[in-house]
This record gives sequence, structure tokens and C-alpha cells, in this order.
Amino acid sequence: MSLIQLAEHLCFGGRQLRFEHHSNSLNCVMQLAVFLPPQAQTQRVPVLYWLSGLTCTDENFSVKAGAQRIAAELGIALVMPDTSPRGEQVANDLAYDLGQGAGFYVNATEAPWAAHYQMYDYIVDELPALLEQELPLSGQRAISGHSMGGHGALVIALRNSQRYSSVSAFSPICHPTACAWGEKAFSAYLGDDRSRWAAYDASMLLQQMPCPLPLLVDQGLADQFYPAQLRTEALQQALATTPQLQPVEVRLHDGYDHSYYFISSFIEQHLRFHASWLQR
Repeated sequence: MSLIQLAEHLCFGGRQLRFEHHSNSLNCVMQLAVFLPPQAQTQRVPVLYWLSGLTCTDENFSVKAGAQRIAAELGIALVMPDTSPRGEQVANDLAYDLGQGAGFYVNATEAPWAAHYQMYDYIVDELPALLEQELPLSGQRAISGHSMGGHGALVIALRNSQRYSSVSAFSPICHPTACAWGEKAFSAYLGDDRSRWAAYDASMLLQQMPCPLPLLVDQGLADQFYPAQLRTEALQQALATTPQLQPVEVRLHDGYDHSYYFISSFIEQHLRFHASWLQR
């Protein structure tokens, strides 16, 4: 379970780190990136978990988003796990939207995926327990993500609101049970019984309950996957039909696409949003 450090870079007075460890949940070796702000040298700090999208690894956000400067100012650690189990022994698919790089943050129940694809348990339970034991993290957590990772962040936060102070997402897959990406992945990982898919669909979860956490979603209107794959309107409709317990906001932005240019344009606002709730 111990972390093995692979790399370290000084960044805005903090440390950009890369680790590997053996995951019991995923039954393989996993890599992850962590940014520790300067404040972590003398005290335990709160953390934002970032879940990345299809085809990404633990390095996309740390290299492209430009989040470290603001995280250093705010004293927030960033944890960036990989998007799926990895390795020669791990089931895979030739397509980009299934298998390695496309874990969808679910606990798979179907062969051959169930042997390794337990990403929900990894993110919710195993990884925080390990990191809070071995790094100067306070146990105060927020969660965010992009695309497939936005889906994961929303679902995990809604189902585990006691674990997080707030949730945000960029271009999330809001209604995966009703889009091609989600239908393909859920059929493979969870089987043909669609009633089991609902537990991993943020729009369906919100149809059943008010949002239990402060929520911020940003979506670009020039996104090539909007609206067909992302189904943002389903999330908006679910939020509109139930009185909310916490502040919620879904923002649409003219001209922005699905890329990290979009994320880097608004990541400071997301970090400040999370900081305002982590500090309460």
C-alpha cells in the first residue's frame, strides 16, 4: 500500500509529485500525481481530488490546467489519479472509450472487467485512506473533474456527500445512461440490467434527491460532444425539479470547446469556489 515516489518538481513554492502504489481495489499498480502547496510543509492541508476524462492519465491535468499557482495561494493540495487500472494483465479494448483509460469511475460487475475495474471504490475509499496516512492532508476533501471525470466527480459526491465539502465539473457526462459513451461502457462493465446503471448517473440521482453539496458546472457551447454525449440539459432539468439544499450553478459559455484550454480558462474560479467551502 505504501507510496513510491517517482518524480518531484518545485512549483510555485510547493511540490509537484508523482507516485505509484499497489492498489488492492484494482489489483494492479497505479500511478497518480499530487501537488502539495507550500503550506503543507508545516501543516496538514485540505485537498481537491481531480478526475480526468477519456484517454487521460494522471498527468494531463497537472501539466495542462495551470492549477498549481492558485492551489499554492489557497493552500489546497491537488490529487490527480489515473482514469483506470493499468497493466498487461488488465482487460482492455481497442476502442478509446472502453477499457484502459476509460474506467468511468464505476465498480464493474461483469467479466472480464470486474477483476480490476473497481474505480469507484478506489477513489472513494482506498486512495483517500492511503494518502491521508502518508501525506500531510487534513481529511477535508472536495472533488472535481472533466468529461468522464466530471461524471465521476458528480456521482461520487452525490453518493458520498459526507466525505466532500463541494463538487464541480467541466463538461461532465451528465446522463450517461442516455448517451452512446455511457451505454457502451455501462453495458460492458455493469451488464444489460439498466436498473443497475442508475446509481452511476448524476441526473437520475438528482431526480431522487436535492443536491446535498454546493455544485458548480461549466459547459462550453462549442464543445464537439455537446449536447449529444454530455446531456447537460438532463442535469439542468433534474436540478430545476427539486428544491436544492445547497447553492448550485450550471454555466454555459459561448465559444469554448472540450479541451484543456477551456479548463485552464476557468480553473481558478473552480479552485476559489472549493476553497470557500473547504474553509468552513
